[in-house]
Amino acid sequence: MPQNKIDIQRIKPELVFSTSRSSGPGGQNVNKVNSKVTLKWDISQSPSLTDELKNHLLTKLASRITTEGVLMIVAQDNRSQIQNKEEVVLKLEKLLIKAFEEKKPRKSTKPSKSSVQNRIEKKKKNSEKKQWRQKID
Repeated sequence: MPQNKIDIQRIKPELVFSTSRSSGPGGQNVNKVNSKVTLKWDISQSPSLTDELKNHLLTKLASRITTEGVLMIVAQDNRSQIQNKEEVVLKLEKLLIKAFEEKKPRKSTKPSKSSVQNRIEKKKKNSEKKQWRQKID
């Protein structure tokens, strides 16, 4: 698995920011100011990534990437365009960290003897209780 060698500073020239009207807070200001920020990064055409890194990102972030291989992230929580831009970059950093995180292998466990016994005893008591509820012919 590739290491996280993607530096935000190295890919910043490839990031495309666009703004639009936000549906977030702002009152009447919402109708006038373009505070929503959308970040677009074309992973498939990125010159700063190796093919191995591209493939890894395209598989890990498949649900967030368009069919053309463009990653899109949106931020519109703040009233300020600058704050939303900073938030989008933070979201990208977190996504990249998560994409290269190694998952711990699951260790299969076995139930203890006492827990198995307790379960069987409970089942027996429950069935006995239901037996008492049945009508006798």
